[in-house]
Amino acid sequence: MAVQTTSDRPRKLAGYDFYHQILGSPKLIVAPMVDQSELAWRILSRRYGAQLCYTPMINAKMFSPPSAHAYRAQAFNTSCLEEGSNTHDRPLIVQFCANNPSQLLTSALAVQDHCDAVDINLGCPQDIARKGHYGSFLMDEWELIHDLINTLHENLSVPVTAKFRIFPSVEKTVAYAKMLESAGAQILTCHGRLRTQRGQNTGLADWAHIKAVKEAVQVPVFANGNILFHEDVAKCLKETGVDGVMSAEGQLYNPALFVPASSGNLSSTLTGAHPPHADLALEYLAIVKALKTPTSTSAVKGHLFKIMHPALSRETDLRERLGRIRGSNVIEEYIEVAKKMKERMERDAAEVMKGGRKIDDLITIEPTTGLRVLPHWLSQPYFRPLKSPTEASKRPSSPIPTSHEDVKRARLSGQSAVRDMYISL
Repeated sequence: MAVQTTSDRPRKLAGYDFYHQILGSPKLIVAPMVDQSELAWRILSRRYGAQLCYTPMINAKMFSPPSAHAYRAQAFNTSCLEEGSNTHDRPLIVQFCANNPSQLLTSALAVQDHCDAVDINLGCPQDIARKGHYGSFLMDEWELIHDLINTLHENLSVPVTAKFRIFPSVEKTVAYAKMLESAGAQILTCHGRLRTQRGQNTGLADWAHIKAVKEAVQVPVFANGNILFHEDVAKCLKETGVDGVMSAEGQLYNPALFVPASSGNLSSTLTGAHPPHADLALEYLAIVKALKTPTSTSAVKGHLFKIMHPALSRETDLRERLGRIRGSNVIEEYIEVAKKMKERMERDAAEVMKGGRKIDDLITIEPTTGLRVLPHWLSQPYFRPLKSPTEASKRPSSPIPTSHEDVKRARLSGQSAVRDMYISL
């Protein structure tokens, strides 16, 4: 189905009309990720199957003042005619965090002509959100949340959507979702984790809550959480009944997460694509280099450490070199590191695959999670093994234990760096 642009629209559509006619019925969605779902990453993601992307979270308090030129240029740069453009960057939802309806509306009005909807972040669990009084720390202030959503619903030319975390009880989660819907949210994204599930306590997302939300509301619902491999997408759609599946961390480590395996795939057990990570890194860097819109060096470096993570623990000289890069010529230096990584990975793959060996022969199982570990030259999800059985026993159990692997997923721990703590929002 053809996706319409902002200028094509005769009127503001709602709910499933918006989902189908404007967004094109997306099922594969890239999450809003601080300093990581920037324009260059969104372009790469769409090349590898993403059907809808969100911007990184933008702080409405900082974005709304007329004098906020520097922050606006950094957060959502429309001056180069690429970010939010019909040719480069659609469909697109811009996400804000806020606690003031007036500031939120001012910010949203500034971007509404460059996106397909505006999303409100009700899920950030980090200390910065506690201090700033936004994200999941508004969860108990339903009247304020209603005002935030309804203000945009009544005043924007594009729909408002909301992304939120769950409460401990299914009943309260459902009541919360229905309140968001009644306020005017036209799509709900349910991240099936509690506000307390972050960092080392990230644990497993609860698909049972997401399923209950889907069954209770009339607007489209996206699921967020537990998407590490390609087959998890179909499993989530089946178990929850949602309209789309959103990935954050899984897609950062493998931007080809949404792509099915090719007919020439060397594995009989992997249903999705796992391209050589150095190739993905070089492709991303080529996009960054080609854009007029600046990409922050922190975003680029963060992506490279994630994409090439499977090999950086082995290639310590490249890891150290990557970490030391500074200055005005950083992209060229990043490209040199990625090229060197590509050479080494091709060497390793050629050596290991001698004699017609298949990828399946090289896949191992991480003992504390039960998850597959692929050869180190391939893109793949990252997870930190638990330190002890005692720690593992504190993790939430799987709401949908359909297999031994699903049960072990409950032991998943958190992210690998400070920035990673934001990306599972």
